[in-house]
Amino acid sequence: MSPRLVRAAMTQTVNAYREMPSTVDGLSALAGRLEEVRRANVDHHLELLEDCARQGVQVVCFGELFPGPYFALRSDPMWTALAEDARDGATVTTLRAAARRLHMIVIAPIYELDSTSGKRFNTAVVIDELGEVLGTYRKTHIPYGTNEQGSFHENLYYERSDGQNFLGATNVSKNPYFPVFTTSLGRLGVAICYDRHFEGVMWSLAREGAELIFSPAVTFGAKSERMWQVEFEVDAARHNVFIGGSNRSGVEPPWNQPYFGETHFVGPNGRAKDVSTHASLIVADLDLSQLSAADPSGWNLPRDIRHDIYSPRK
Repeated sequence: MSPRLVRAAMTQTVNAYREMPSTVDGLSALAGRLEEVRRANVDHHLELLEDCARQGVQVVCFGELFPGPYFALRSDPMWTALAEDARDGATVTTLRAAARRLHMIVIAPIYELDSTSGKRFNTAVVIDELGEVLGTYRKTHIPYGTNEQGSFHENLYYERSDGQNFLGATNVSKNPYFPVFTTSLGRLGVAICYDRHFEGVMWSLAREGAELIFSPAVTFGAKSERMWQVEFEVDAARHNVFIGGSNRSGVEPPWNQPYFGETHFVGPNGRAKDVSTHASLIVADLDLSQLSAADPSGWNLPRDIRHDIYSPRK
């Protein structure tokens, strides 16, 4: 069987805007300057894209809500002004040109403002190497709560997916909540952060044909870090897919919440080696032909599953 090698990358970085206030109370000084914050982060990721090109990367996924800091640690309506259009906004327009110039597929998770409904979503935009927007994925599950390190209040900033993702002709999924995009490299899906904890997400994406699933995240805390090391391993083996999980690494003033990083790729037969030459990038060579080969364990889960004993709850 001929290999189907894909060189894939994910970012592992933090807010690149260098003029953040020193205290949380001082954040109000950023009102009216959020375009500067967005621009600094987009410029930073354009530099990472250039490095990806030097490393021969064919597809890259940025981190969750990459055009800004992770603002959901507190409740502050100011940050809603950072939301933008997922098809024609400044960030997507810039990245479309970069993807076309570098001939690279880019998954860009942004803070979306739906111009029709006025609603906001946590959205990944999939751009192909010709600079065309293949479609979007809106985060399906939205967390709010507190752990031993801090709080997260995402429900105050954006809504759960309504299934109204923008879907171009390359989408092969029949489930509007979980699109799968056919690209020159293979079929790609996205599951954003909290989505990864729900058993139906990776199952749905795999069932609809995804071969490589990107899971951009902003996550912290002891249990999250422990599960981060095992969840993708299990799902990749159980559903016969490749998964890439990206997390921020470091701290972002003024909240100074630590993010543990640990970005990695994993396939059905284990973790992929990071071959990156840049500290803010994780790069791996993935052989998608593994997905159509016999499982080395001797398992055949699709053949042996007992569909007759599983039924929806009543």
